[in-house]
Amino acid sequence: MKILAVSDTEVPILYSPLIAQRFRDVDVIISCGDLPYYYLEYMISMLDVPLYYVRGNHASKVETTTGGDRSSPWGAIDIHQRCKCDPSGLLVAGIEGSIRYNYGPQQYSQAEMWSMVLLLTPTLFLNRLRYGRFLDIFVTHSPPWNIHDADDRPHQGIKAFRWVINTFKPHYHLHGHIHLYRQDAVKDTMVGRTHVVNTYGYQVLEINEESLTPPPKSDRLKLD
Repeated sequence: MKILAVSDTEVPILYSPLIAQRFRDVDVIISCGDLPYYYLEYMISMLDVPLYYVRGNHASKVETTTGGDRSSPWGAIDIHQRCKCDPSGLLVAGIEGSIRYNYGPQQYSQAEMWSMVLLLTPTLFLNRLRYGRFLDIFVTHSPPWNIHDADDRPHQGIKAFRWVINTFKPHYHLHGHIHLYRQDAVKDTMVGRTHVVNTYGYQVLEINEESLTPPPKSDRLKLD
């Protein structure tokens, strides 16, 4: 199963007809935040696959385009504080935003991030009972504490996200927020069994489909 993960900056090839040829074998798109709605909608329309997203700390509450005003990208699925089961069986959950540094939108304290993570955990334990695993992909805007983060306040990592990795061991923890300007910047780090990946721009990732169990329709509806 192939995943196109994006965040933070628009990439010309993803906003052109070339996307349909270059990424035609992608099964799912995941956005880790701070991308305009029209950009995400274009990818959905060209690839015709599900797109799951969380908002970044620079996301607008309302975006005005030629299609009118809207508060979310059309056709995309918001996974902030939610777990979704893709028709393929992929289990995806997310938390939006960054650490609070100037009281802007989608900014939270470490305590608030802990609260949101803990409210998500009952669903993850339910996943374990239903599917034999807690989570496949954990999607956030900010990085986890001391992994890919920075010393300045706006780019500090989130302590609760590190706990999610250690406790639930997803295949991937995908994040954005940390802009990459050097070719040698670290963007993929193994923490136990989890790949922590900075998706700045875009990354193409794969998960072994044999590890996924497509749920019956009744279970899919409950998780949705």
